[in-house]
Formats: sequence, structure tokens, C-alpha cells
Amino acid sequence: MRRREFNTLLGGAFAAWPFAVRAQQSERVRRIAVLNGTAPTGQSPAAYAAFLRRLGVLGWTDGRNVRIEERWANSDPELMRNYGTELASHSPDVFLVQSNPALAALRPLAGNTPIVFVQVADPVGSGFVASLARPGSNITGFTNFEPSMGSKWLEMLKQIAPNVDHATAILHRETPAHAAFWREAEAAAPKVGVNLVAAGVHDSAEVERAITAVAAQPNGGLNVYPHTVKEVHLRLIIELAGKYRLPAVYPFRYHAEAGGLLSYGVDALDLVPRAADYVDRILRGANPGELPVQAPTKFELVINLKTAKTLGLTVPPTLLAQADEVIE
Repeated sequence: MRRREFNTLLGGAFAAWPFAVRAQQSERVRRIAVLNGTAPTGQSPAAYAAFLRRLGVLGWTDGRNVRIEERWANSDPELMRNYGTELASHSPDVFLVQSNPALAALRPLAGNTPIVFVQVADPVGSGFVASLARPGSNITGFTNFEPSMGSKWLEMLKQIAPNVDHATAILHRETPAHAAFWREAEAAAPKVGVNLVAAGVHDSAEVERAITAVAAQPNGGLNVYPHTVKEVHLRLIIELAGKYRLPAVYPFRYHAEAGGLLSYGVDALDLVPRAADYVDRILRGANPGELPVQAPTKFELVINLKTAKTLGLTVPPTLLAQADEVIE
């Protein structure tokens, strides 16, 4: 080999070496902060575990190239604010947040840090994003319900309990998504022959008053809208519905598993892992404001036959045929 060729080769090797070193040095560990608005119960832990598995498939491993910090706020607004402040102080690269109240608490704390949300209803009506197609700003994610669910829950109540002629929607009036659910349900009520009223609840006393009132007349029923307040008092709602023999429709699978009559809503085990794809894209440079908000693609109907029997209800075969799971 000629000396000039050797020097050229050697020089090329030395020139390439710093680039490789710089590439390794510039690959920093990224930070993901997770704020779960609810408690680690029901499907939530399994859905979060599925999110982590999907991240791993996409090349992100906690402790290797990413550090993940998660907090569970147990449906407590003060904890949501405190945890949001704590997580924001760690300067994460992206937030994952679950539930409307948790997103509302985190939004003013996050600054310009990207936020990917899951299990959030009516994000446009709630003021979190400008539109579903182009959310704008630093927030995007995966919505779990649309307004038409309000009428769907009422129709299912009438299907499983045809004698119901009056019902109460247990909701949180301050939540924009609930106002949207209510409008749809109110419009559907005359069509299915149900006199529907709304009961806004914030605590156990209001929950008990609302259920006692609907039970004062025969042939009553309940629609329970999704909210952290309902999660805190879920056991009370199910117990009172059983005590007063009220058929009730709930939004999540684990409500039926806990003794509720029927649940219809988004499959969290399908929805939450999809958020990992958005987190991955943001960590690789995508603008969250240009990632469209995605709607749920999989819903599930769960019927608790044991509860139906206790209430003296015979579940129509057509409804049983639609069920994704029947709890014997």
C-alpha cells in the first residue's frame, strides 16, 4: 500500500471516529411522565402494562434509553395537581395522562411539554384541543367516548329492563363531556319511552340522594356516566342499585365485573397501548399538534347474569348475542 493511500485511510478512520463517539454521547435517556387520574384498580393496571409492552416493541425500555415515572391519583383532584407539579418539575420529554380531570389539572403545569392523553371524553368540547383532525398546541391523544354514547346507554337500559319508564343519569354537571352525553340522552328519552332526569353528584351524600329519589317510584333505572367521582363511589352506587333493585348501565367492563348489571364502553386494553405509538413518534421529533386525536375502535358489552337474576330480569337473547362477555 502506498504511503499516501495509508495516510488517507488512517485519516478517514480518525475522521469517522469522533462522529461515532458524538452519536453515542448525544443519545440521552428520555423521560416519560405518566399521570393516571384513577386508582390502580379494574383494567387500569393491565392497560398500563400493555402500554409499556408496546413501548418496548417500539424500542423504548425503561432503565435503558427511557426513564418512566408514573403516579396514580386515586380520583383525588388535589393529588392530581400535586403529582402534576411533581412530574413537571422533572422536565419530562412527554407526558401520558389518563382521565379528563387529570388532564385539566396537568395542562397548566406542563408548559410546552407534549401531552398524550387517553381515556378522555369530548376533548374538543372540554377545550383541550382545537379539533380532532388538527389538535394544535402541545396536546393530542385518544378519546374514549363520543356524545352519542349518552343515547346508547339509555337504549341499553331499556333493552335489558323493558319496564323502566323513568331513569336518572348520574353525572358531573361541570364536565363538558357529560353535558354532551346528556343532550344525546335527553333527545333519545321520548323515543324509548323513558322520563329521564339528571343528577349531578360530587360526594357520597349526593349519590345516595340521587339513587334514593329514583327508587321512590317503581320501574326506575340508572345510567352512570364515566367520571372519577363515580370511580370513588362505585361500590356505593352498585350497592344502592342492588338494595333498591334498580337496573343500571355503566361505562366500563370492571363495573359489571364488580357487580353492576351491564357495562358498555371502550376496551381500555385496546385503547391505551395505542398511545405508545404517539409517545414514540413525539420522542422521535413529531409535533403533537399535528397528530390527529383518535377515536376508539373497539367497544365491549359485558352483562352480569347473576345481577340480572337478582333483579328479576330476563336478558333478551338478542342482547346476550351482542355481549362480548357474560358473567354467570
